Amino acid sequence: MKKIWRVLPLSVFLLVPGATVAQPAQAAQAVAVQKAAIQKKVLVELRKQGGFAGLDDRVIAYTNGCVRLSRRTGPTVDKCLAKGEMSTLRGHLKRLHLGRSEPQPQGADFLRYTIAYRGHRVTRYTLPGSWGPVVRDLEKALDKYWAPD
Repeated sequence: MKKIWRVLPLSVFLLVPGATVAQPAQAAQAVAVQKAAIQKKVLVELRKQGGFAGLDDRVIAYTNGCVRLSRRTGPTVDKCLAKGEMSTLRGHLKRLHLGRSEPQPQGADFLRYTIAYRGHRVTRYTLPGSWGPVVRDLEKALDKYWAPD
């Protein structure tokens, strides 16, 4: 029964009148994302919130190489990272030291970074050295792959 449900969404798309045929690269990406949806185990999660702009960015990277991206405005997007991007992220995660959460500083215009990794969730307002590469990798994925329709 499960196999039928995996194939059904693609079949329905192909039967819709006026539907356009996706480009081969887009079709491959769609299949990869669909496979990723079946097996999801969170590797790392980043939340960036606050500031005058009222940011609420979220990146969840899964062990299978795919990510779920969302911003305060716009849709949630599921994409798969390139192999090089994922291996770079994994390398930076090996050197990540979460440490302890920081208390919220006084004032209104602070960015709050929260990383969840290996069962621990830590919130910081200043980025420690080992956080920088991980945050940059995840923000880069958000900038590259998240786009409102």
